[in-house]
Amino acid sequence: MMYGEASSLFSNIPPGALGRKLSRLVDIIKNLESGVVAFSGGVDSTFLLYVASCVLRERVLGVTARSETYPRAEIDSAVRLAQEIGVNHLLIESRELDNENFVSNPPERCYYCKKELYRDLWELARGRGYEQVLDGSNVDDLQDYRPGMRAVGEMEAISPLQEAGLTKEEIRQLSRFYPLPTADKPSMACLSSRFPYGRRITRDQLKQVEHAEEYLRNLNLGQLRVRHHGELARIEVGEEDILSLIYVRESVVKRFKELGFIYITLDLEGFRSGSMNEML
Repeated sequence: MMYGEASSLFSNIPPGALGRKLSRLVDIIKNLESGVVAFSGGVDSTFLLYVASCVLRERVLGVTARSETYPRAEIDSAVRLAQEIGVNHLLIESRELDNENFVSNPPERCYYCKKELYRDLWELARGRGYEQVLDGSNVDDLQDYRPGMRAVGEMEAISPLQEAGLTKEEIRQLSRFYPLPTADKPSMACLSSRFPYGRRITRDQLKQVEHAEEYLRNLNLGQLRVRHHGELARIEVGEEDILSLIYVRESVVKRFKELGFIYITLDLEGFRSGSMNEML
């Protein structure tokens, strides 16, 4: 295992409240015989998969859903991360765009997506003899509008990071401590979150967003989103990157127009996770 054997995890626990929460997480996972981890390759699911692999060894399986609603680069990154951690890993196909409840993009969109995903994960787990399905939600997720968490609960998956009381920042701190390459990775959400509720989600528009965000990331910007409002693209970046983006605005406008946007705007309020929920 590239990021340390189980013995190093157990013998090298940070002091204080952070260490106590990590010990709680380890105890939660120790109570399982085996498990399937929903693994996106983000900060939370990578840390969960790492700890689960240290505790359960070969009795854990990371599963990544390949979908048109998630950038291809993120899927490739998840595959590499699983290899580096040294854990069993599987890609499955997810077909949200075949589900009208998802495509119509109601405020409960994530509920329908997660319900289907965790149904597939449980079918896989039972078919391969795994005891439990693990979700990477953290304590901060309780503070936002997260209909997907209702589906996780209904499907009786468990959220060990949440149960252990770990926040996103604490998970980043622990990821630096061990260290994991995702410690400072910007948060990534499904591309469908870039569309206002009620606007239908299409394959072509998902590709627009994916290519637009890929272009911005290549400019070495930090946390960012491209919100899709039809002919208009609304760019969100961190406050520290607003001036940097203005300096290269001509090239950004040129690329975004090539992708099919007519109007390109910069949101002066900056990046906000879940900003589409503000209309609710």
